[in-house]
Amino acid sequence: MRIDKFLWCIRFYKTRSVATEEIKKNRVSIGNSAVKSSKEVKEGDVIKIRKNQIDYKIKVIQIPKSRLGAKLVSLHIQDVTDKEQYELLKLRKMSQDYYRIKGEGRPTKRDRRDMDEYVGNDIASDFTDWDDFFGETADITENED
Repeated sequence: MRIDKFLWCIRFYKTRSVATEEIKKNRVSIGNSAVKSSKEVKEGDVIKIRKNQIDYKIKVIQIPKSRLGAKLVSLHIQDVTDKEQYELLKLRKMSQDYYRIKGEGRPTKRDRRDMDEYVGNDIASDFTDWDDFFGETADITENED
């Protein structure tokens, strides 16, 4: 099976074209050599993939016949990625939280909706009829003529 199709089948990439693009950018290799999209994958190969600034390593146990469900992926590959790489990923995710602490800066769409719900729409509920709302100003302008 071609490596681009294999990476798509095991759900490492969402589409086959995305897998092909990543291979062209030399982010996928078998052993220590970069590969092309047409490279055939065999059982026992160790594939190195650079994704999200993490170096993943997967060992091919079995070649799937078609795209797999997420639960069946573990039957076909074995994750041999270093634990340090996952720790780096965890640190990066935690460091992104410092950008905006809750309650700081410009309100998000969710914050705005919560504020609107809290404040309520009192003006619209008080004046159900626009004629009543504008009635006072209409009386004033008629008296001036």
